[in-house]
Amino acid sequence: MSTDDLDPGVAAAVRSRIASAGEIPLPGSGATRRRWDLLTAWCRDDAVVGRLLEAHFDAVAICAELGGPAPSSEQMWGVWAAETPPPVNAVPDAHGSSSLTGRKMWCSGAHSCSHALVTARAGEDSALFAVALGSSTVTPEPNTWHATGMRESDSGAVSLAGTPAVAVGRPGDYTARAGFWHGAIGVAACWFGVALAVADPLYRRAAADRAGPHALAHLGAVDAALTACVNTFDAAAGEVDRDPLALEEARVRAMRVRAIVERACTEVLDRVGRALGAAPLGLDAEHSRRVADLTTYLRQSHAEVDLENLGRAVAASGSAS
Repeated sequence: MSTDDLDPGVAAAVRSRIASAGEIPLPGSGATRRRWDLLTAWCRDDAVVGRLLEAHFDAVAICAELGGPAPSSEQMWGVWAAETPPPVNAVPDAHGSSSLTGRKMWCSGAHSCSHALVTARAGEDSALFAVALGSSTVTPEPNTWHATGMRESDSGAVSLAGTPAVAVGRPGDYTARAGFWHGAIGVAACWFGVALAVADPLYRRAAADRAGPHALAHLGAVDAALTACVNTFDAAAGEVDRDPLALEEARVRAMRVRAIVERACTEVLDRVGRALGAAPLGLDAEHSRRVADLTTYLRQSHAEVDLENLGRAVAASGSAS
């Protein structure tokens, strides 16, 4: 995606929501379900806007947990943590700060974020750094995001050339905390929101008494899958709030929730398409975009890799819960 392709309305909508939302509950604060409900609602309304809001408020939570700078409501933060070789390298200076050099992939909000949390190699370890993106040392690369789904998320590559950065926590802290896994469930709440939007036309057709028996069967299956997600989020939020620092429980819980929600979203995509046919994909631009957005967004899951890791964890525990 090049800068000429960017819709300035997306960034404006994100910034407006950040300003109006104020502070939202942090994971484990006693109102985790409220946090996930907000992410779901934002993504049900617009997948791209919701995805960028999720990143901003994830950055807020990370900084709160690791003692980083507090993002303000006038800023828009990204979390650029994808690890693709070669890594971005961090070089410390004599004043306790660092500079980052390298190429970072999958940077959502590459042209529109004001700040980002960026993972980089610090010696033998991976560390997290806060970066202000207005510097001439930060260059979003044009035409490095070609997806049809989530097209306006502006998730291309960014080049860093000696960019000033401030360490957030110690090396390894970013992933070695329960909050990392609570944030992973937040992403699943976003997937769920888009799935609700994809399912809406099927619900409306049935409510208007225009659904035949096969479409009603698909609706029943869709409704069961989505209700399972609601119950899963309810249970998970309660567990997070009761013991927000339990790392291994958080890891297994997040893998389970994401697997349940991913499967439900995949079923929604399949059954809504089978029930409604090609017409809404060809004639309803908003529905077609949501289907494409969800198809792409779900691939933020690591699929069988995540299922294998969950299976190993369950095998080690020797129990189903």
